[in-house]
Amino acid sequence: MAVIDTAGYVAELKDHATDHGFHVHDERHFVETYSLRQAWEVDLHPEEGCGGPLDLHLALEVDPRVLLAFEDVVMGLPEEADPPDEFHFPLTFTWGLPPLPQGPDLLQLALELSGIGGVDLPLEVSGIDAFPSATDPPERRITVLARQQVSLARVLAGEELLCDVFDRCLAVSQYLLERAPKWLE
Repeated sequence: MAVIDTAGYVAELKDHATDHGFHVHDERHFVETYSLRQAWEVDLHPEEGCGGPLDLHLALEVDPRVLLAFEDVVMGLPEEADPPDEFHFPLTFTWGLPPLPQGPDLLQLALELSGIGGVDLPLEVSGIDAFPSATDPPERRITVLARQQVSLARVLAGEELLCDVFDRCLAVSQYLLERAPKWLE
């Protein structure tokens, strides 16, 4: 029997995201047959942004070697002992916007978003300028990425709910939603 119910944890993440103002649109679960590596992907939107231009994608990657190593450590511990906080799964939040005819200055956007994400939610801002045809002006696609680590010891203890992370993700989403109409003009 598994020490951690990963599917149950993903369900808790989805429920917790809705408690923090998100609407869950879709969920996907992938299993790589050779390595048994797994990925859960969840598409979210802030409640006020459904049908809007912003996509938020949450992805949890499960490495079976990390999970099995954690289970070995937990099984070898005395009953009341807590496992060490040495085992983690990567969790990624990715925001995407459609092509923006009036795209923002990336440095300014990165600086403004860094104030929202803070040190607890470091954000990467990237943009791609595309020319639909040689005579058209460039259209900028913006992607914002946040990487977190999910502690398996905290998941086992029922403490890894990511309240602060979801609050900051909602603030980033609302910031992007407020500015998107100007960028889409």
